[in-house]
Amino acid sequence: MQSCESSGDSADDPLSRGLRRRGQPRVVVIGAGLAGLAAAKALLEQGFTDVTVLEASSCIGGRVQSVKLGHATFELGATWIHGSHGNPIYHLAEANGLLEETTDGERSVGRISLYSKNGVACYLTNRGCRIPKDVVEEFSDLYNEVYNLTQEFFRHGKPVNAESQNSVGVFTREEVRNRIRDDPEDPEATKRLKLAMIQQYLKVESCESSSHSMDEVSLSAFGEWTEIPGAHHIIPSGFMRVVELLAEGIPTHVIQLGKPVRCVHWDQASARPRGPEIEPRGEGDHNHDAGEGGQGGEEPRGDGRDEDKQWPVLVECEDCEVIPADHVIVTVSLGVLKRQYTSFFRPGLPAEKVAAIHRLGIGTTDKIFLEFEEPFWGPECNSLQFVWEDEAESRTLTYPPELWYRKICGFDVLYPPERYGHVLSGWICGEEALVMEKCDDEAVAEICTEMLRQFTGNPNIPKPRRILRSAWGSNPYFRGSYSYTQVGSSGADVEKLAKPLPYTESSKMAQGNSSKQRPGHLLSSKCSEQSLDPNRGSIKPMQVLFSGEATHRKYYSTTHGALLSGQREAARLIEMYRDLFQQGT
Repeated sequence: MQSCESSGDSADDPLSRGLRRRGQPRVVVIGAGLAGLAAAKALLEQGFTDVTVLEASSCIGGRVQSVKLGHATFELGATWIHGSHGNPIYHLAEANGLLEETTDGERSVGRISLYSKNGVACYLTNRGCRIPKDVVEEFSDLYNEVYNLTQEFFRHGKPVNAESQNSVGVFTREEVRNRIRDDPEDPEATKRLKLAMIQQYLKVESCESSSHSMDEVSLSAFGEWTEIPGAHHIIPSGFMRVVELLAEGIPTHVIQLGKPVRCVHWDQASARPRGPEIEPRGEGDHNHDAGEGGQGGEEPRGDGRDEDKQWPVLVECEDCEVIPADHVIVTVSLGVLKRQYTSFFRPGLPAEKVAAIHRLGIGTTDKIFLEFEEPFWGPECNSLQFVWEDEAESRTLTYPPELWYRKICGFDVLYPPERYGHVLSGWICGEEALVMEKCDDEAVAEICTEMLRQFTGNPNIPKPRRILRSAWGSNPYFRGSYSYTQVGSSGADVEKLAKPLPYTESSKMAQGNSSKQRPGHLLSSKCSEQSLDPNRGSIKPMQVLFSGEATHRKYYSTTHGALLSGQREAARLIEMYRDLFQQGT
């Protein structure tokens, strides 16, 4: 696994000498999330100096959003470091002391992560009854057995039968349901409770997958996602500290904030952009406005190249500035690609990349934080899980807009209270999360309070003193939380999404193997010095590169997947130029 550290190559290696002698390639990174920052940092550490990061929003971090209220930090986005053994996010946090205040209870080894492994999950029904602990344990064991079966289809090449519709949700629901019904020992009342619990567990699973419903998640591809061994960790000071650590090594002039991109005009040697005349600014000019939209700082030094050169890529920003580049690393979310791919690239994307964008899935998972003056839950309770008894026979997780609150699977107790106060964190996903995002805080707080009263059977629960919630689905710069392999898609689509443009014969041959090959190796092996020279007429390789969590075949949906994907794309360029300059020595 790649790490966040630089390779430590000598300043006199062919790459460094070539960059000094022949001029700097200009690299534009679109997005200052973990992928974009990791890519920029890796390039800068290897001697690339003409690097610009364009961030549409007013802050860095992407889908990492830590909000400080009082003495506590709440995560509206990424919350856990998933796994520790070889995880670059974990090693970065550990090496910089970010986990020193993490309690034992915040090192969860469970598959479904809570804020604390201490205590007991309280499963409550809509009639205000608590489901007995032994029933919960029996159901949990059964569900986990079936969950393990869902992994076998990919990992062991097990064929998927037609009845499952290649859907994790359909397979899981029917398999668990049949086992419950076939159990001769359970009375009918217990069976009804367990059947209702299926839907609650699938809601939790949908929140974890960021899908509208597990019915939409591919059964044949589900097992390809790889879990890094070791515990899940929470960063008490906020996940944003990891982002800040990555940004520390990036000069302030490199990152421009409030700089949304309208269109990437690529392959300029053979295709001029349609529409209004595009006039790129001269050498170095694209950083002159950093003081307003970016982070300010010193200006980059030009390298004296001919300003009349034919740039392979032009990045058109929403403010009408056009930035010429040799390479662009696109780190926007899959949600943004789905919404904007037709207008975001000129010429349009190849058909197979468009098909991959359509086939892969991304949904919305939102959090609802409720702060109370005093806890109404017991000290042993680590979560309140909502089970609707009338859903025992349900085969859908879709609700009409006015019943959006039924998609809330439950509330976790934030622990320890000495740090967070008395706070619950609710979870909701899918189309119902989008409906929730349109409601105002008062309405959401009122509905959540009524649900808590109903499920606990306590009509005296007060309204929360404060509410904080995310809105990833309606945010125009994200359009969702993270990706999943949708029914009809596979890991091959992730590879197609990640493949750089323009395609070359060698990249076509390498399709589906990019995670196994040395980054950039097959591309660079056929690249001559002429074909890579920006001032010559041959095809310019790797004009547009793609990174972000949705482009990592094994670690999609994770922060470490995002970081590694950024390092991967930087490595393609580093190796390409190293090979080029090696040939020229």
